[in-house]
Amino acid sequence: MSTVRSGTAASHSYDQLRDLTLHACEVARAAAAAAADGVSSGSGKLLDIVRQREEELDTLDRQINEGVTGAICGVPENQARHLLACLKLILELERIGDLLLHFANRCRTAAARLSPEDVRDLTSMASILEKMLVDAAAAFAHNDLNRALAVLRADAELDRLRNLLFVRHVENPEGTRRSESFHVVFMTQSLERAGDHAKNMAEEVVHLVTGRSVRHLLRSSDKPFEQMWADWMRKKESARK
Repeated sequence: MSTVRSGTAASHSYDQLRDLTLHACEVARAAAAAAADGVSSGSGKLLDIVRQREEELDTLDRQINEGVTGAICGVPENQARHLLACLKLILELERIGDLLLHFANRCRTAAARLSPEDVRDLTSMASILEKMLVDAAAAFAHNDLNRALAVLRADAELDRLRNLLFVRHVENPEGTRRSESFHVVFMTQSLERAGDHAKNMAEEVVHLVTGRSVRHLLRSSDKPFEQMWADWMRKKESARK
């Protein structure tokens, strides 16, 4: 059962809506952690937690959408931008919850027949997603570009593991007989897509803090992410002096 209290749009202040958004980040993180533990241990009870967290995210999605609608006209411009970010983040989080539920449903079907190497890689992917959600929440809470950058880097590792699993089960160069490839491919895809939504959250924080999109920054410079953020931070510190 959801632990989120029901409320009306008018009852939510700016601070409450930010708190609800950060709570939604924690709910999604808990779902990713349960998915990682569930595939690692094969525990159906842990996978049930994913469904509970998905339902809670649905409730939070409704509350934040209604709350922002009621609050956004009565706040200063800076707070309005943050409230719009809350809307974008909860949209990504709700989709992450759906994808983790799809993952859990397939895992429940196939867990007992997964190979050890598939269990290892799927557990790693879910654990990486959990860390991405922790960093995305911290980036939003503290306007922390370094934590946003950590999410973008982690997404590359998720892609690497996805490619490894796809090669194993789709290309199958060794010609090994694998009975659960259909489920593994869809489980892998669910985690990879959830990572894309976590990356979108980090990109939204970048835009919120800098006023520029990651894609815009990449088009304007051939520098790596780390160097771009270092240059931007130096300019920001110089402007304060």
